[in-house]
Amino acid sequence: MRIYGVTGWKNTGKTGLMERLVTEITRRGLTVSTVKHAHHATDVDHPGRDSYRHRQAGAQEVIVASPVRWAVMHELRGAPEPSLQDLLAHLAPVDLVLIEGYKTAAHPKVECHRAEAGRDLLAPTNPTIRAVASDSQHQGLSVPVLDLNDTSAIADFILREVGL
Repeated sequence: MRIYGVTGWKNTGKTGLMERLVTEITRRGLTVSTVKHAHHATDVDHPGRDSYRHRQAGAQEVIVASPVRWAVMHELRGAPEPSLQDLLAHLAPVDLVLIEGYKTAAHPKVECHRAEAGRDLLAPTNPTIRAVASDSQHQGLSVPVLDLNDTSAIADFILREVGL
């Protein structure tokens, strides 16, 4: 399975780029899955729902299934967060897995950068970043700088990088 990341600081356009890349790459006939890392506790379930009640009662895993989708929720209950590799092992085979976040993981990435976010680039000190997608010009980088709004060009770059 081929993987490629989209990373950057908060409010730099990562989620918007991920959404546009999934649309663009699937439009080209390839299958795509995504992994999103969050630094805070997230919950896809809500109090009062049956599945929430199952988890609150102590279930390690809860599967919710319907005619249009299914989901597995796995409670860590104090265990360490699984590695990205462990999480990837749970995905069904696809052409490409796009990963949002995981700044320091070993897979190749495009860094999102918006000047208004006021944060320094990660690329100069992170060798896993293969390009910067930005809304401004950057000089002196050892990686290509792509227009953050040119989704097709970013998709082309990623697909070339992974050999698709």
